[in-house]
Amino acid sequence: MTAVHQDPRVPAREDCVVRYLIDKWAEETPDTVYAVFENGDTWTYKELRDEVISVAVGLAQRGVCQGDHVAVWLFGGREGILTFFAINYLGAVFVPFNTAYKGGLLEHVLKNSDAKLLVSHRDLVPRLADVDTAELSAVIAVGGEAESSPLPCESFEQLRGKESELPQLQNPIEPWDNQSIIYTSGTTGPSKGVLSSYLHLFTNAGPETWHFVTGEDRFLINMPLFHIGGMGIISVMLARGGSIAVMENFDTERFWPFVRETKTSAAFLLGVMATFLLKQQPSPDDRDHSLRLAFMVPMTEAAGDLHTRFGIDIYTIFNMTEISSPIVSDPNPTSRGTCGKKRAGVDVRLVDENDCEVPLGEIGEMLVRTDRPWGMNSGYYKNPKATAEAWRNGWFHTGDCFRLDEEGYYYFVDRRKDAIRRRGENISSFEVEAEVVAYPQVREAAAYGVPSELSEDDVMICVAPVEGRSIDPADLTQFLIERMAYFMVPRYIRIMDELPKTPSAKVLKHILRKQAITIDTWDREKAGIKVKREALSS
Repeated sequence: MTAVHQDPRVPAREDCVVRYLIDKWAEETPDTVYAVFENGDTWTYKELRDEVISVAVGLAQRGVCQGDHVAVWLFGGREGILTFFAINYLGAVFVPFNTAYKGGLLEHVLKNSDAKLLVSHRDLVPRLADVDTAELSAVIAVGGEAESSPLPCESFEQLRGKESELPQLQNPIEPWDNQSIIYTSGTTGPSKGVLSSYLHLFTNAGPETWHFVTGEDRFLINMPLFHIGGMGIISVMLARGGSIAVMENFDTERFWPFVRETKTSAAFLLGVMATFLLKQQPSPDDRDHSLRLAFMVPMTEAAGDLHTRFGIDIYTIFNMTEISSPIVSDPNPTSRGTCGKKRAGVDVRLVDENDCEVPLGEIGEMLVRTDRPWGMNSGYYKNPKATAEAWRNGWFHTGDCFRLDEEGYYYFVDRRKDAIRRRGENISSFEVEAEVVAYPQVREAAAYGVPSELSEDDVMICVAPVEGRSIDPADLTQFLIERMAYFMVPRYIRIMDELPKTPSAKVLKHILRKQAITIDTWDREKAGIKVKREALSS
C-alpha cells in the first residue's frame, strides 16, 4: 500500500492505521507474540488478525459501516482489545465510556456519541434502563447474557464471522481519519468527547515520541480502554510490532509476580501506583524481574527510590488525552518535580490569562501545538464552544500551570482550577500532596481549598493510610511543618480508608470539595498547633 501524500511528517497508512498494521505484522511476523494474558494465554500476530477479523465481520453483519460510531462500555481485557481493533478494522470510530458512568453522565455521553450499537459488559447493561438510550438500537453483552436490557441484546460470542464475509472498504482508511472519541474523565463536569485521529494516537506515544520504547519491549497494560494510558499503549505497541501484557486491574501484590511471569519490560505507574509498590516490604527478589523501565506520572521524590530499589530506569512525561506527550524526561531525572523537556516536533508556551508569555521562571498555563499535521486532538465532538475555547489563538490550552527553568526543564505546578489561594499566597495542591505522601503512614493524598472565615481558602487534605497502619493528624502536621512553607501547612486533615476515584485512578476532588469540612475532619487550629511565619534574616 502506498501513501498518497508527500509530507514526510505524516507516516504511511501501514505504519499508523490499525487495519493496515494488523495486516502487515500478520504477514511479516505471524508467529511473533502480540499479547500475553494473566491466565498464560497468548495471541500471535496471526492469531490477533484472525480474531479481529472474525469480530469485525460480526459487527459488520449488525450494520457497522466505515465512519460509524460504536460505543464500548468495557474496562479492558481480551474482548475489549478485540472490540477496539475490530471497530477500527472496519474504519469505524471506537467510542469508549468510563465504566463508572451512570444516570445523567451516562445519558450525556450516549446522546453525544451518536452511536447506534453498544458493546458492554453484561453487568453494566441494567443501568441503561434508567436513562434515555438516545440513538442506540442494540447491545452486545460481554461476559454472558445480560440479566435485563431495555434494548435488543445478544452475547459477544455471537459476534463471529468468516473472512470471506468481510465487506470491502468504501475508501482507504487515512492517518487523519477519526480513530476514536475518548471522553474526558468528567471529574469536574460533563465529559467532553475528544476527537482523536490515527495519527494523533500514533504520535501520542509512538516511536518518535517515546523513542526509548522499542518493538522488543513488552508493555504492561493495567489501565482501562477508555483511558489514553490503556488504549494508547495498546495501539502504539501495535505500531512498533511489539507486545503487551494484559493485567485486568492494577494489583500491588500481583504486580511483580505478573511482570516475571509475562516477561514484561515496560510499565506505566499512574498516580499512587508507584507509592503502593514502594510501601511494600523490601524483598530479596526486588531486582529479580524483567522490567527495564517505567513511567512515573506524576514523578515525585520517590522516583529515585524506585530506581535504586528495583533497578529500573524511571521516566516521566506530561500528557493528557487531547495532546501527544509534549514534555518527556530523560531516564532518572535528578531535577525534583520535573516533567522533563520539550520534545522535538512540538511548540510549547507558558502564558498568563491573556495568552501573553510569562517571564522565565514564572508560572503560566501551558499551551501546545505540533509540527506534524493531525498530531493532536481534532476538537471536541459536537462541542464547538469548548473546541474554540481550548484552541483559541491557534494553540491548545491545557489548563495546566507550569514553570520553566533556565535549563529547559518544565515543572508542573497545578491545574488552574485546583490552585489554592490562602491569605495572598498561591499554593500548588500538587506540591502539598507530594509532601504529604512522603509521610510513611500515608498511602495517598488529595489537597484542596475549602472556604476560610477570613476569605479566600484554607488548605485541607484528605489522606488514606498504608494498609495495616494508622495516621495521627498531629504527628503528620509536625512532619509537614518541617518540610513545607508555613502558608502551605494544611489546617484540616480528613482520614479515609480510600479516596474517591474514577476507574482511571484520578481522585474526584470535586466530591471532596463539596463535602468540605466533615464531622470527622481534624482541625489544626482547634488542636492548638500553631505554624509560625518564617522570619527573614537581615
